[in-house]
Amino acid sequence: MKLPAPNLNTLWASLLVEELIRSGTDYFCLAPGSRCTPLTIAVAENPKAKSVIHYDERGLAFHALGYARAKGKPAVVVTTSGTAVANAWSAVVEAAAERIPLLLLTADRPPELRDCAANQAIDQVKIFGDYARWFVDLPCPGLEMPPEVMLTTVDQALYRSCGAMGGPVQINCMFREPLAPEQQDAEFAEFSDYLRPVESWLTSGLPYTEYAAPERAISPDNLKKLVKLVEQAERGLVITGRLCSREERTAVTDLAQKLGWPVCADVTSGLRLGDASGLVIAHSDVLVRHNVFANAHRPELILHLGGSVVSKHLAAFVRRSNPSDYVLIADHPERHDPGHEVTLRIEADLKVLCPALAGKLGTRNESAWLVSWQDGMRSVHEWLRQFAQNQDNDNNDLNEPVLAYLVSRNIRPDNGLFLASSMPVRDMDVFADATGPAVHVAANRGASGVDGTIATAAGFAAGLKRPVTLLIGDLAFLHDLNSLNYLRNAEFPVIAVVINNNGGGIFSFLPIAHFEQFFEKYFATPHDLTFEHAASMYGLAYFRPGTRQKFLDCYNKAIESGGSAILEVTTNRKENHALHSKLVEDMQGALESYTSKGHK
Repeated sequence: MKLPAPNLNTLWASLLVEELIRSGTDYFCLAPGSRCTPLTIAVAENPKAKSVIHYDERGLAFHALGYARAKGKPAVVVTTSGTAVANAWSAVVEAAAERIPLLLLTADRPPELRDCAANQAIDQVKIFGDYARWFVDLPCPGLEMPPEVMLTTVDQALYRSCGAMGGPVQINCMFREPLAPEQQDAEFAEFSDYLRPVESWLTSGLPYTEYAAPERAISPDNLKKLVKLVEQAERGLVITGRLCSREERTAVTDLAQKLGWPVCADVTSGLRLGDASGLVIAHSDVLVRHNVFANAHRPELILHLGGSVVSKHLAAFVRRSNPSDYVLIADHPERHDPGHEVTLRIEADLKVLCPALAGKLGTRNESAWLVSWQDGMRSVHEWLRQFAQNQDNDNNDLNEPVLAYLVSRNIRPDNGLFLASSMPVRDMDVFADATGPAVHVAANRGASGVDGTIATAAGFAAGLKRPVTLLIGDLAFLHDLNSLNYLRNAEFPVIAVVINNNGGGIFSFLPIAHFEQFFEKYFATPHDLTFEHAASMYGLAYFRPGTRQKFLDCYNKAIESGGSAILEVTTNRKENHALHSKLVEDMQGALESYTSKGHK
């Protein structure tokens, strides 16, 4: 191949972009800027590069994060220098917290323009601190640095971003003028002598350095120890947090079937919706809040697979149960133990460990322990189903728990689901229909921030290459209005279901809500806004259903249109808090009839 090279800036940028693409990273998120011109031109001129352009670097970084969540490989964020880089901070924090691969190419001023009050120059060196898995400060392009150094730097950056301790990586790229692809250094117009050391790379079409995936199998001793713990436990419980891939979900499901234990699956695990195994205990959050049920279902052994869980009630149940053994298995070395309860921590690839453990276990008969969890779940689910589907005139209003149920039941099987932080992810975790379709679910639960949610959902859709439903609250929606531009231009649409309760609904569940003299102004922060004009501004379809049936009609219409849309549902914060309390009480009442029959 022949790289476009009117000057050395363009050549270096072209080398960088080409090596990224050869390594399988071909999705570039670009924001307009001057100092990043060589990088932007290199992306624009490479026919294998896919690009998305957005004027807001914060939204751009979250879009890349969403894409990486779906793909399991990094997108590339390209920014100009200065505060443009700082705008990526929130997304970098989220990526680091959940080890989501992300690569940032941050253009920078040359050394002579640092620390001298030059315009748009800030200290970008290690600006993301320990949240970046790796940082390199590339010098200004010059013939004194061999081209293979550039290529191996790219390869190392990708390896650091995608490994067991993967996450965000920053390559800081200094450029002197000329930044545009102007002809310069005519005697080096072809750069043939400079590129001679990488001639074989130019013709191969392959990455310069290939990094072999590390082996992350469980050791024989640890496997023997784990088998012994499992075989001794009569009352085992599986907890699954976020699982990163379909292969992980399959491996965990196969192991659960071999164990025959109840599975408390977080909504981000991918197992909570559309369970076909019969082992996932939907509404476990409600079950473990019931004192009689919880006391009668204390596990001896907990096997925790994957990431964190949303439900604080499940976490509290684990603490109260005080199991003899708490085994946590994840494919990274970080401490993942907020309750300080883990007694055995195994670092291994779930795709390797789960089949290895399953292969050591004998056939198990259906246990009374599993059946008791399943029966409790069915009693709660049946009550919720009747409540959510009640269409009589006295109970046809829309509310937040019912919205979670309706979306989970009516989302298309070939779509994705993205959940905003605060109440949407919690409501879906508790109230989602146990028999709804299996869809790919994601949420920004690393740092659990509300910023960048629309952009992340749009990136998630781009990575999945399928439409996505976004369930989001009004404050999170307001935080990211700029990113509605993604929805207008999205190849894969996003249906945003916006729950507008005129403020921060989650604060109504906190003790501060009892202090009315402070609560409304300083915490609930009502804004008195609706979003039809935002939809109009970005040319998006807009619906404002007021009943359950109208919501379903509008939701189906939006999906069938093939474009992005906003469905705004108005709820009342105080009524919502009271309803949540009543629903949990009523579902526990349904469970009461089950436990009163001696099913303890």
